[in-house]
Amino acid sequence: MTTTNKSAIILCSGGLDSTTVMAMAKNEGYSLYSLSFRYGQRHETELRQARKVSDLFKVEKQMIIDLDFAKIGGSALTDKTDIPKNRNLEEASKEIPATYVPARNTVFLSYALAWAEVLEISDIFIGVNAVDYSGYPDCRPEYIRAFEAMARLATRAGVEGRKIKIRVPLIQMTKAEIIKKGISLGIDYSITHSCYDPSAEGMACGNCDSCRLRLKGFREAGLADPAGYSD
Repeated sequence: MTTTNKSAIILCSGGLDSTTVMAMAKNEGYSLYSLSFRYGQRHETELRQARKVSDLFKVEKQMIIDLDFAKIGGSALTDKTDIPKNRNLEEASKEIPATYVPARNTVFLSYALAWAEVLEISDIFIGVNAVDYSGYPDCRPEYIRAFEAMARLATRAGVEGRKIKIRVPLIQMTKAEIIKKGISLGIDYSITHSCYDPSAEGMACGNCDSCRLRLKGFREAGLADPAGYSD
């Protein structure tokens, strides 16, 4: 199956970063294919927002794949472990938090890689960030480079000389810079969801690492966060 000459797969969580990445890819002229995952996350409300974001950007196709990381465990996002709240963000970024999902980005990117091969797409976008982030090991530049190297060795596309590029336009940006970029591209961030521990109504808690990084970014950008918070 062959797509248009300039198409990209976007890993879409419905969050601030992945939505910004989608807007950036759209602005570069890509036709978009949105890929999301239902993986047993306690904040599954993010998928509702991922659908809204994908609809807003008029993607060529949105795919939601069912996985079950809950069976593996090891993460506060997929089991009954308490979500860390009100942590010192500077100190938090120096350690791997309880919300780390083992090998999540590797699994997600592997699915994206498989879809890229089928669609003959050479660009996969992911909204990882290594500046204002929660200390996840699979958000670092060296990880992305290693995955690209693996992709060249492990795929027919790579063996035949068609390199699949993992695009990470946010990786060295602060959260404030990401927000300002998104605003310049016309993003309405009220449709995005970032919270790890939302209420039953889908309201953000305001106290988990993800909420606090988001609020810090809006504050440093001189803007109000339009997301709904329970407190």
